[in-house]
Amino acid sequence: MTGKFSEGRPPRVLYLSFYFPPSRASGVFRARATANHLAQAGWDVTVVTAPREFFEYHLEGAADPALEATVDPRIRVERPAMNTYNYESDVRRFSMFRRMFPNVASKLYQESQKRIFGEHYIGWVPGVMRTAVARHRKQRFDLVLATGNPFVSFAAAHYLGKLFRIPYVIDFRDAWTFNQFTEEIRFPEGGRMMQWEEKVVRDAGEVVFVNDGMRRWYAERYPFAAKQMEVVPNGWEPELLGRATFRPNDPSRPLHFSYLGTVTPYLPLEVLVGGWKLARRHPLLADAVLDIHGHLGFFPHEAAMIRPRLGEGPDSGVVYHGSFSKTEAAKVYEETDALVFCVPGAKFVTSGKVFEYMATGKPIVSVHEPDIAASDVLTGYPLWFHGTKLDEDNVAQSFIAAAKAARDLDQPTFDAALAHADRYTREATLTPWEHRLRALAEGGR
Repeated sequence: MTGKFSEGRPPRVLYLSFYFPPSRASGVFRARATANHLAQAGWDVTVVTAPREFFEYHLEGAADPALEATVDPRIRVERPAMNTYNYESDVRRFSMFRRMFPNVASKLYQESQKRIFGEHYIGWVPGVMRTAVARHRKQRFDLVLATGNPFVSFAAAHYLGKLFRIPYVIDFRDAWTFNQFTEEIRFPEGGRMMQWEEKVVRDAGEVVFVNDGMRRWYAERYPFAAKQMEVVPNGWEPELLGRATFRPNDPSRPLHFSYLGTVTPYLPLEVLVGGWKLARRHPLLADAVLDIHGHLGFFPHEAAMIRPRLGEGPDSGVVYHGSFSKTEAAKVYEETDALVFCVPGAKFVTSGKVFEYMATGKPIVSVHEPDIAASDVLTGYPLWFHGTKLDEDNVAQSFIAAAKAARDLDQPTFDAALAHADRYTREATLTPWEHRLRALAEGGR
């Protein structure tokens, strides 16, 4: 190695990731993997994230304490206090100013949304800035990396990059100014949020996306930054899931199909349940079970409207098991015969779950539109079953084909499935990115 890191000093990165363990949000796994990979590659990593209280109290238990133990101990994790105005409903916890002048406090908050940054997470930024500046004064950072959502982290990265005169990189786990599930623009053209996005994309050292469909959309919108845009797909972690081993199917046991992950309002649950009911008319699935594991919605209030859509009932074969810790996922996968990949139908959706599904070496039933980004990842996986369109008949046929494959699964097919999955371990997906980040940090500004 040559340059400023050649004499033993590690490159230092400031990683802005609001969602980080112990959060259970779906995006946390990419953030955790990125921070761990950089630490294992010799970086000095400082993560600035949300206060633990935000996940445990304001999101009513949206935390997975066991996941926090999987963060590399060499990583410094900072949790600055934040203004939780939009999330606090207990008047006893209001600030003195808010209690004394509630209307003024409300007006000030609304103005901050309109004139500064239209995202409720804005109250995190002052603590981020104070923490970053204090750490930079003690030991200079070489790179700022931010992952979104929330996208206020991108704005903070932009300011800190300018202030510290170092490169910054932004990682689009999700789309910002358009809804990746509905493909609708979320903000007025020319408005403040559109201006923010253009600014942070223009000045970033690199702009990263989870799939090529999203990269293409942004490249068309911001052609001046197209050369800085790259794809870093999600992946799976052998250290969390272990390595799957082949086990012949037990014909005396009813087949178990499993969905693992957050059950969001966007999922095509009616098509899934309708297709499942049709499939159970087939002898192979007459006693089969569809197990659903995960939280219902991103926020507690969503559960009441999602639960009735699952189609549970004494004769449905659908069983909801509730949430599970990430560290328990390997056991859940081991006890299932086939996986159900049900995601919203937009072409910009990949989902991190599909990578874990492939790592089981078991059949996967797709319940989504055929042209979403995840199809690119699944193409070549020998146990992928999908229809030509999203409807109950196609879903039913996919369930039946997957049931046959589960009963007939042999070692060569299992090995071929794992070989495809190995292309998407976190090490495989993150190593090329780490090399580019190192080159950026080396070059500076």
